[in-house]
Amino acid sequence: MSTAAVTTRPGAVLADLLPATRVRDIALVVGGAALTGVAAQLAVPVPGSPVPVTGQTFAALLVGTAFGARRGFLSLALYALVGMAGVPWFQSGTSGAGGASFGYIIGMLLAATAVGALARRGGDRSVLRTAGTMAVGSAIIYAVGVPYLMAATGMGLGAALAAGVVPFLIGDALKAALAMGALPAAWKLAGRKG
Repeated sequence: MSTAAVTTRPGAVLADLLPATRVRDIALVVGGAALTGVAAQLAVPVPGSPVPVTGQTFAALLVGTAFGARRGFLSLALYALVGMAGVPWFQSGTSGAGGASFGYIIGMLLAATAVGALARRGGDRSVLRTAGTMAVGSAIIYAVGVPYLMAATGMGLGAALAAGVVPFLIGDALKAALAMGALPAAWKLAGRKG
């Protein structure tokens, strides 16, 4: 398909560049959940933290931004529900609704929705806008994940921040930098700037 044949309406996200069909939307939702599940297997333990560094946060933010709020939410909801039902595709092949890091999964669902809404407003069209969009998404993940970590482990706020935020800041900055390069470049390749 030629990009010249694609017209972008205001409020479009990257997934909207594909021909609109119900099959497309189902494939995107299932593919987004699968991408997040595969990315969750890229896990590196963090000494002193029950939460590992994974690729799933990057996948969740990328899915939300590229697919939009509705499809991003549905992708992450499918990911969460299937993992809660026993499919071992949470971090390091785990499943279930328990565990200290499950709050981050809930946060990813909300973050994918938020960054998808921001992308519909052009939040992925430039490097600076993408940086802001990724920062908002990461903040939402932490805002849900840290209180859940505290409840699941009995940690105080300081300990939860030290175990559930601080070790991940550099990785999140690197993930944001990847998104800052990839998303605006994808729009540029599609011939659409906003």
